[in-house]
Amino acid sequence: MSPKPASLPDRISQALDAGTPIRMDLGNGSRLHIDRPMPFLCVHLARRSQPAARDVAMANAAYLVARNLAEAVAVLRPVGAYMQARFGAFLLLDIGELAQDQLAKDSPYLPPFELGLSAPDDAVAQAALSAFAGSVEAVTNKFRVPRVVKHNLAQDIHASLARRLPMFPVLTVRFAPIYRVPGSRTFYPALRERVVANLFDAGLQAAANFAAATTRLALPSHRALGRRVFIDAVSRADRAMDEVAQSFDFLLAVTPINADAAWQQFKDGSYHRAPNFLYRPLTIATDVQKKALFSISLDHFEDPVLTGLYREKQQELDLQLSMLAARESQRFIEFGRALYGSVEPQLLAAAEDILAATSKTGRKQNEPDTADHAFVERKAQAMIAAYAGQSDAFTATIELRDDLPAGLMVTNGRLLISRSTSMARQRVEALLSHEVGVHLLTYYNGSAQGLRLFRSGLAGYEGAQEGLAVLAEYLAGGMTTARLRLIAARVVACAAMLDGASFQDNFRLLTKELGFAPQAAFNLALRVHRGGGLAKDAIYLRGLLEILKHLESGGALDPFWMGKIAAPHFAVMQELNARGLLKAPLLIPEFLSIKGAEERLAKARSGLAPIDLIAS
Repeated sequence: MSPKPASLPDRISQALDAGTPIRMDLGNGSRLHIDRPMPFLCVHLARRSQPAARDVAMANAAYLVARNLAEAVAVLRPVGAYMQARFGAFLLLDIGELAQDQLAKDSPYLPPFELGLSAPDDAVAQAALSAFAGSVEAVTNKFRVPRVVKHNLAQDIHASLARRLPMFPVLTVRFAPIYRVPGSRTFYPALRERVVANLFDAGLQAAANFAAATTRLALPSHRALGRRVFIDAVSRADRAMDEVAQSFDFLLAVTPINADAAWQQFKDGSYHRAPNFLYRPLTIATDVQKKALFSISLDHFEDPVLTGLYREKQQELDLQLSMLAARESQRFIEFGRALYGSVEPQLLAAAEDILAATSKTGRKQNEPDTADHAFVERKAQAMIAAYAGQSDAFTATIELRDDLPAGLMVTNGRLLISRSTSMARQRVEALLSHEVGVHLLTYYNGSAQGLRLFRSGLAGYEGAQEGLAVLAEYLAGGMTTARLRLIAARVVACAAMLDGASFQDNFRLLTKELGFAPQAAFNLALRVHRGGGLAKDAIYLRGLLEILKHLESGGALDPFWMGKIAAPHFAVMQELNARGLLKAPLLIPEFLSIKGAEERLAKARSGLAPIDLIAS
């Protein structure tokens, strides 16, 4: 005789006792998800006509989507009893939508929308309700603001769950479906996402307020109550997006393979005829990769924060693919402007100030000891070995290349060194700190996180990366007048290119007005005009200014080492870290322990302009 199947309450109790994350499909669209024991749980009674409320509930680390009230009660009794015994208190958030938007009407302004709340009369539950209301009312909203209506629990027609489970405080939330297009079955996607994100955050605020008053949990932020487990939908999308990102190497694809021959051609023509640049054939069909990119579904992440990060990355990859498809055309410049931005007036002014302040010293023709590619390679091998000593996961390799302009380049986990490289020996340690100590280090630290996104880079990360990398040169003691002038000149050349200057125009600007030697001016113009005109080189100075401002305002550098991120992602990184979704960096930059680095960093924190990095 086969054993009698366990009842639903027994199955839930067994899963809770096992201490593992619960993701239990209950049939017909019902689901219980608990990624760890929590003093609260968000509930939505499954109604396909209320997708935003469903999304709010499913964004939480602990939620129940139930078909009906009876099913919800059957699930919540054992869950609530377990959590109440564990934490001493347990809160339910009942999230749903009103039947219609009663306040919507034709109007010369956007009217408020109704948000109804109720909770038991005790002080703790009312404080949680006030925290929820305060959160949604504090949101700056360019669409419509809520009109919060606080109902008495006994009179709230939507508080059926609260009345069925009087042993637990229930915060009942009902909001008007303002994300729907009036008179239509369609909706406003951006507004829906905003509504979900705001109400999700308000729910965490209420739960954190309740937990602080009733439990011993020490929360650094209400966001610490968020998810600590990546569901399969996130992992699948992460792998798929990484496959698209790894299918092409953007910088290699837009970098000429005939730099030396093009220089000779340009020189032989007395600098009058534009050089003929040759590029690697593309190894991908851009339309095929775009199709793959936008076939990646972000609809089932159940996490508004991660959804936002991946949508931004999707848009960035789309722009990069558009640029590759438009290589060597005017459209390439415009797509690049969309990706990297224009050169803003204050950035151009900062660059011109640097060039003016260094015009005399920068034109001196000192001939320092030079290092060839073999010397740079030996130093790079030593630095890579030092980082490998910190962690076996650091497996960076070096490639010597004949198809690159003079200099170094990092692509994924590889350091590429052009055999044409010739540079001042005093600059080698600083440049390797830039390439290995920042670009390679953050690639491998990002690889160690739970998502590949942190190694390929969050959208817009490049500005902060290059700013950090230039700061690394300063901390390593290798910032020179010539280097700072080069970074500033890149901004001026980018601005000129975006304004329509030709390669020859920029070459003349760099040599006759800014005093660069012909070959140095050629290499700089090549970078700015590669692919048809690339605005990327303006981000070095822009990023440096942002990092210096960040340090002066008391900002930490530590989050930057976790992966490839930008300063605007700090709040996101702090939240993911508080939720336990990020790991401490495997590797710490070696340049931070170079003699004098600590003192230089202290000076940067006290407030430095880029020109001060030379004297410091």
